[in-house]
Amino acid sequence: HANPVSGERLAILTNGGGAGVLAADALALAAGTQAALSPDSLRALDACLPSTWSHGNPVDIIGDASVARHVDALKVLLAAPEVDAVLFLHAPTAIVSADAIAAEVLPLMRASPKPVLTCWLGGPAVAGARLACSHAGIASHSTPERAVAAWMQLVNHARNQDALRQLAPAVLEHVNIDSGAVAAVWDQARRDGSEWLDAAQAQRLLQAYGIACTASERVEDIAAAVAAAQRIGFPVALKIASAGIIHKTDVGGVVLGLTSEQDLRQAAQQMLERIKAKLPQVGALGFSVQAMVQRDGAHELIVGIATDPVFGPVVLLGEGGTAVELRQNHALALPPLNAALARELLGRSGLAPLLAGYRGRPAADRQALLDTLCRVAQIACDLPWVAELDINPLLLDEHGALALDARVRLRPVPADESDRLAIRPYPAALEQSLRLGGQALLLRPIRPEDGQRLGDFYAKASMADMRLRFFMARREVPHSELARYSQIDYDREITFVALLQPEASDAVMVAEARAVCDPDNRQAEFAMQVASAWQRRGLGRLMLDKLVAYLRERGTAEVVGQCLVQNTGMAVLARQAGFEVGPGAEADTLAMRLALRPDAP
Repeated sequence: HANPVSGERLAILTNGGGAGVLAADALALAAGTQAALSPDSLRALDACLPSTWSHGNPVDIIGDASVARHVDALKVLLAAPEVDAVLFLHAPTAIVSADAIAAEVLPLMRASPKPVLTCWLGGPAVAGARLACSHAGIASHSTPERAVAAWMQLVNHARNQDALRQLAPAVLEHVNIDSGAVAAVWDQARRDGSEWLDAAQAQRLLQAYGIACTASERVEDIAAAVAAAQRIGFPVALKIASAGIIHKTDVGGVVLGLTSEQDLRQAAQQMLERIKAKLPQVGALGFSVQAMVQRDGAHELIVGIATDPVFGPVVLLGEGGTAVELRQNHALALPPLNAALARELLGRSGLAPLLAGYRGRPAADRQALLDTLCRVAQIACDLPWVAELDINPLLLDEHGALALDARVRLRPVPADESDRLAIRPYPAALEQSLRLGGQALLLRPIRPEDGQRLGDFYAKASMADMRLRFFMARREVPHSELARYSQIDYDREITFVALLQPEASDAVMVAEARAVCDPDNRQAEFAMQVASAWQRRGLGRLMLDKLVAYLRERGTAEVVGQCLVQNTGMAVLARQAGFEVGPGAEADTLAMRLALRPDAP
């Protein structure tokens, strides 16, 4: 029933202070936003309310409120620019009937462009008001908590829709992976038959993906630990290393701040005795020696990967440390991630206010955290043998992010990995570099970061080319549409773009070719456009051939498309590529069809 949400600031209007407090508390618990009334709104409310009103939000107009008082207060809130929506709460009184109030306020609610929710507290006394709301198309709820929950549903839906319309920033985060180091870690783990990587292996895996770690060495005995500490430099941290011990702190397997050889020897000996007494069944014990990191005031976070039985790998971000299970601020996301999705994950985690800096504490390097999240998500996409990964703690401050400790659990790799990820990652294998007319081009699938580049491509096109592409005259393509075209589901659709000067940050898009498949992969509809300066140079044929080859490889039965009769260039190109071209469903269109499988109708 509600109008579209244009903001999250909610005003609560009530004739009962208790009901208003319940609603405000529910809004706070749901991390909603309570509107702060402006001086102008407060003066307008002062003019129509008794001096005993609450003088703030929730707006308590007192239990003896007349119909006129309800109407006047509602008019002020609906007109207030600082209010995005209104929750109207009413508790029945003997002074005026709920039906009479509903009859006067409902026309205002229906006429307002802002969302209005109502809560009529009580039973038979407010049944008529609730029925009137239903007939008027105004949402009605039985308790303040349910009304606030409904409002937050609207807010979250609006947030999700806005996220879908956002254009990711044009900054590409290139993750350079040391594939040789990754393969070595996996081969060693398979030979050892381990379920968990040891500390040194986990560190090498993170470093292979460009995640900063502390200097660390894995050693087998106390003498080797002393030698490692001398190489690293005191002070050091000493941690037990054993495949049978996952949570080292729980068994006294961590000692920090060792400043000398004597301290290290003593701590190592005591650690061995302590663990053997607690866990006599544990086999060989070694040590991990790490440089001590002095970063006072750094935030302790956890970033990791878990495997959900339905959705597959998920990426975790939250508050870290030894009490991580007790922390409330955390959020999950499906890989792969880009900068925009990582930023959205940070927003949902509840950590953003902590990282923004407060009471003289400088703001943390958010970009370093976003980069780490993208790299961890890349691990989730690339390595099917990683079942679980925890970087805890990940230190984050104004100097960047640093992984102090990590644990990685392994799993056997099934023969069929096609459905492991809920969202298919960017298909980098489809990238192709070539030269055309002496100029370097890169043909690759579109990325979310290409949204603005795609907008520039359309903006530079001639009016004639835009009409041939979209079957109508248009000068601009709205951001919501650009986001839809650039943030695609690689499992159901594909868009190839051609980039001129691909190595430059301001690479120019000169062509696009896209295809959207039906759920059964029987038919794909394609569309394409080439910049005017690149037409009749062979680029269109290259793009179409690449698109068709991809669809044939994925088993699509047929490719179809349509173009305007005036688009003779497209018709000739389609015939050259083997398409059947004939009259379209409408008089001014041509239909193009290419069968890719023998069973295509």
